[in-house]
Amino acid sequence: MSGVTLRLDAERWREHLHTVAGATPGIVPVIKGNGYGFGLSRLAEESMKLGVDTIAVGIPSEVAVVREAFPDEIVILNPWDASSKLATELTREPSVITTVSRLRDLELLAARGDRPRVLVEVLTSMQRHGIPADDLGRVAALLPGVRFEGWTIHLPLHTDGRYAEAERLGYSALATASGRLWFSHLPPEETVTLARQLGGADGEPVPVRQRVGTRLWLGDKGVRSTTATVLDVHEVKRGERAGYRQRVCPADGWIVVVSGGTSHGIGMEAPTSAKTIRHRAIAFATGSLAAAGLALSPYTINGKKRWFLEPPHMQSSQVFLPRKEKPPRIGQEVPVELRLTTATVDYISWD
Repeated sequence: MSGVTLRLDAERWREHLHTVAGATPGIVPVIKGNGYGFGLSRLAEESMKLGVDTIAVGIPSEVAVVREAFPDEIVILNPWDASSKLATELTREPSVITTVSRLRDLELLAARGDRPRVLVEVLTSMQRHGIPADDLGRVAALLPGVRFEGWTIHLPLHTDGRYAEAERLGYSALATASGRLWFSHLPPEETVTLARQLGGADGEPVPVRQRVGTRLWLGDKGVRSTTATVLDVHEVKRGERAGYRQRVCPADGWIVVVSGGTSHGIGMEAPTSAKTIRHRAIAFATGSLAAAGLALSPYTINGKKRWFLEPPHMQSSQVFLPRKEKPPRIGQEVPVELRLTTATVDYISWD
């Protein structure tokens, strides 16, 4: 079996899932994109095993995929788009909750007369989607035309000022209309505290739901490992050319052909900012190396990350190993570092 393999300690992983779910009141597992490396259907099945009553997907087309394994309530996180036929059809599904992030869209849905289920999104400092707090007063008059499921508040990951922002927007939303508050990226302990703080005069906390994705599915890094198969090994001399782009080999050594390429997410990573002098120095150094035609690969051979000979191919990659090193054998598995939110593996081994 050759390819890119994700190996999972299934018992420990599921123990982690239950721990997170138990510590997160009102948890709503997020299942979207590539299914955090596991696939949408698998995570829908795991959500059923957790016993949750609601999951969240990113876009309308993902509803049909998860519904095969999860027949209960499904929230669509991306804002409703009036031009999307599928999104509009799903607003008529009794088990689907649609997110509305623009006043005009709320007006359109409220005017239909069939009272679709909606979450109204409040604009946060992310400046991505939502109705500004100053405009929430205009929402109240439209709510009788829909089945109002609450306010959704998608906070940034940055912790400074996050609780204060959640508090301010929560007060603004509840002053407009009572309803459940749905949070993303607010820790459970802060959510519980805020729910009590925003509660009514009767002392009852405001009802909350917490959407959780990465912390749930990928929070315990020790449960998983990823490997790639060595497909071929070739001895080369300094100055020889190799690869699609006929790159010059920098020294005597070995070209190791390993499974995994752009179709697996190899060589892809989310952009990050350089916040410290050290980070900027690393960025400068690696940028200079890239400009020189060198890039460090995510493959580890003999305990070290190795350099790409050239950019990854679609389903395989070529890395360079110095002559003094012992090359791996064909068929051997070598560690490969993958960002699972952007990766597609060939096999998942549920140990």
